[in-house]
Amino acid sequence: MIRVKTILYPTDFSSYSNSAYFHALGLAEAYNAALTILYVYTPGEVPPGSAAADKQHWRSQLEQIRPANKKIPVKHVFLEGDAAAEIVRYADEVAVDVIVLGTHGRTGVDRLVMGSVAERVMRDSPCSVLVVKLPGGHRTPAPAPCEPVVVGA
Repeated sequence: MIRVKTILYPTDFSSYSNSAYFHALGLAEAYNAALTILYVYTPGEVPPGSAAADKQHWRSQLEQIRPANKKIPVKHVFLEGDAAAEIVRYADEVAVDVIVLGTHGRTGVDRLVMGSVAERVMRDSPCSVLVVKLPGGHRTPAPAPCEPVVVGA
């Protein structure tokens, strides 16, 4: 029998991540497992002095994710650093049974340039990983080509 008592759901608040959330909830309900919702804050291009407000914004977003089923024990974890490394480190530290995360489905050059958090987590994880794609095999759309703007025409 498969033992699933702790599920880790890392989120980046994208639609890809949201899709994985429903899989994590389904597993938590099916196995009577606890759910940890994790966000890894990676400092970006924020104006000097606004990092604290930026972190608070993302902490608030994280805390709002709550299952409707009150029987599922939920814990929220906010970490800082490299997303894949922190997810793997946390999963190992608390002996998570399964990680459920979404993937953007990038391929080719996009994947080489952007990297893949899901791929790195799968490769380095101390436990099983369920990677969820958007329904219908949707992929990240290619950026639209820029069209010139004609002023005064």
